[in-house]
Amino acid sequence: MIIVKSDSELDAMRRVNQMTARVRDALAAHVKPGITTLALGNLAQTMIREAGGVSAFYGYHGFSGQICTSVNDEVVHGIPGGRILKEGDIVSIDTGISYGGFIGDTAVTVAVGEISAEKQRLLDVTKASLHAGIAKAVEGNRLGDISHAIQTVVEAAGFTIVRDFVGHGIGRSMHEDPQIPNFGKPGRGPVLKAGMTLAIEPMVNMGGAKVSVLDDKWTVVTKDGSASAHFEHTIAVGKIAAEILTIA
Repeated sequence: MIIVKSDSELDAMRRVNQMTARVRDALAAHVKPGITTLALGNLAQTMIREAGGVSAFYGYHGFSGQICTSVNDEVVHGIPGGRILKEGDIVSIDTGISYGGFIGDTAVTVAVGEISAEKQRLLDVTKASLHAGIAKAVEGNRLGDISHAIQTVVEAAGFTIVRDFVGHGIGRSMHEDPQIPNFGKPGRGPVLKAGMTLAIEPMVNMGGAKVSVLDDKWTVVTKDGSASAHFEHTIAVGKIAAEILTIA
């Protein structure tokens, strides 16, 4: 069942998601050659605690990081550690915070110093596909309209959609109904209603779509070693336009 939030619940979602967006943006600003992903994770822990929240990821099904940091061919769910970011890398920073009984969830992929033109195009296309999907999150549309809009932008650019992992409903729990694939046919799936809150998150590969999970049981990588980008906003379906909740 897809939960439609009340006005008071939407207010609570705005608060936690704005908090999450501020932490995301601060972490992105600290990305530079020479920093480790663990340093980003430790910084996130400090900022989340100072904001009055707790990491929604730490301890979730045993996950050991405060955030997810996924570098280059790592798609999602990378665990912060000793890896040193280098000039030309890209890193996805996925941030989740629990506050006031609700969850905020957002991700951005950041360039480490100067990156190649093709990596920059990957980032630009993935971000554009996210906003194309958000534009369809309007009452009366169907879930498949979001999925199709994302897929159309990505494939027109010659990149591929990760099909093994999807977006999701979000609210009091990290993962609520519905699952939100980043591919599909328009006019299919549940009808969207104002007040539904969704985490829309295209994961886009420069090469093939196939992925695998490393021995740590978390980190998802591209099978062909190609670079991958990940952007995510939590949004509320609107009557005329979606409201992006993860804006600082």
